[in-house]
Amino acid sequence: MTHPSFPNIAACVFDAYGTLFDVHSAAAREAPRLGDKASALSALWRQKQLEYTWLRSLMHAHADFWQVTGDALDYAMDSLGIEDSDLRESLMRLYLSLTAYPDVTPTLERLRAAGLKTAILSNGEPKMLQAAVESADIARLLDAALSIEDVGVYKPDPRVYQLACDRLEVTAERVCFVSTNAWDASGAAYFGFKVAWMNRFGQKPERLDGKPNAIITGLDELPELLGL
Repeated sequence: MTHPSFPNIAACVFDAYGTLFDVHSAAAREAPRLGDKASALSALWRQKQLEYTWLRSLMHAHADFWQVTGDALDYAMDSLGIEDSDLRESLMRLYLSLTAYPDVTPTLERLRAAGLKTAILSNGEPKMLQAAVESADIARLLDAALSIEDVGVYKPDPRVYQLACDRLEVTAERVCFVSTNAWDASGAAYFGFKVAWMNRFGQKPERLDGKPNAIITGLDELPELLGL
């Protein structure tokens, strides 16, 4: 049965990093070299990566996500006293082939079989997104992989969410938006999307305007939510 908050959905739009792709998989692959600093590095890397997107947007000092990701990694390595240029290069390279969560491909296949449009809407720079999509072998299951670079500002600016409407030629209320990031889910809901917050990690809800229409714990719950 369709969830009453998701009527007449024409497109499912997904955040990429943390939602489809495991942002911690790069550091996990270098765990032998990082040792007991692996988890701390990955957490701080991700934290600063997001903070820099928000700060750059507020400062009107845009840099693409590849630079932001590198700057955040430099901060994390410096903070933890890690000086290893070869390791830095490896971590950045691994970020182009992050591990896709196991529920990604089966869910996209079901959505496509039901005739829904599917797309990524991400902070990622276009070449980063292309590399991640190809590594996960999901290009065939997407109508588009949309980057904020087309509007030059990061989420949760409403211009980013409008990009999905424009490119997919659907109105906001016919888009089901899925993100693991609670702040992104709030931003998308405030914009007008029907939002399924995928709370993979048991986070607390944000205290922000814009509330998700539903909360799921994995992508495999999405087709049932949409009545497929």
